[in-house]
Amino acid sequence: MHADEVPIASETVRALVDQQFPRWRGLPIRRLETAGTVNAVFRIGDGLSARFPRRPGEPEALRRTLLAEAEAARRIAAVATVPTPLPVAVGDPGPGYPMPWSVQTWLPGATAEETDPATSEAFAADLAELVAALRGADTRGERFTGDGRGGDLREHDEAVDGYLGRSEGLLDVPRLRAMWVGFRELPRRDPDAMTHGDLIPGNVLVSSAPAGVRLAGVLDVGGFAAADPALELVGAWHLLDDGPRAVFRRACAIDDLQWERGRAWAFVQAVGLVEYYLRSNPPMSRLGSRTLERLVATG
Repeated sequence: MHADEVPIASETVRALVDQQFPRWRGLPIRRLETAGTVNAVFRIGDGLSARFPRRPGEPEALRRTLLAEAEAARRIAAVATVPTPLPVAVGDPGPGYPMPWSVQTWLPGATAEETDPATSEAFAADLAELVAALRGADTRGERFTGDGRGGDLREHDEAVDGYLGRSEGLLDVPRLRAMWVGFRELPRRDPDAMTHGDLIPGNVLVSSAPAGVRLAGVLDVGGFAAADPALELVGAWHLLDDGPRAVFRRACAIDDLQWERGRAWAFVQAVGLVEYYLRSNPPMSRLGSRTLERLVATG
């Protein structure tokens, strides 16, 4: 999936688990084929999952990141309206894998990649309730300090320009460049709030009900942090068609400026998916294309 990806085989995971966590020695190990781009994921028995970072990093720095993600997971679990994974352990580097790795509880269910909630107004209402709960959590005085999504839109100029430059023939690049000119100038008026930051189909669990598809859980919660509250609105375009998106917006009760900044953050994320994952992760590339189509249609 990445040119510098660190390979990890099921046999290696088996050996690492048996050596470092002998209490799980009798549990089966199974690799999950997912569209996730950050971690390779393996089931440990029925109740646990092990996550191995795909890209190389300095071990001690990565350990600090994994411990911070574990704390973020505990914080989001305390306020989320649906189940989220809980941290269990951090593993050490070992033969066949040179970096720390993590173990968390396993949440059963289908992702929104498998069961599409795009037409479900009940799901849209559930999503709005979750977003309100997360954005209402205590920031503990923290502010956005990273270089990813959630700070200043204009800091993504170079990345967006590069993605679009490599997307000729795949996307309507002139139109998307014109959209970005408007997005990057949107002012910021809202203080930072706590956000999941990556509400895409692969990170959302759903269930089927008589009233339609419902939200059943949220995954990949280690990025729960303070950021532009509009970042949490990206799910409106990654997950919802027009009617349910209107339900979501009414339930969120936000003004036009924050709604547009949510569109802008969805644009930043989507435009980076199409070309980069075209061959290595087609579902993620298609997600980018679909989100951009929705953004263009609502522009």
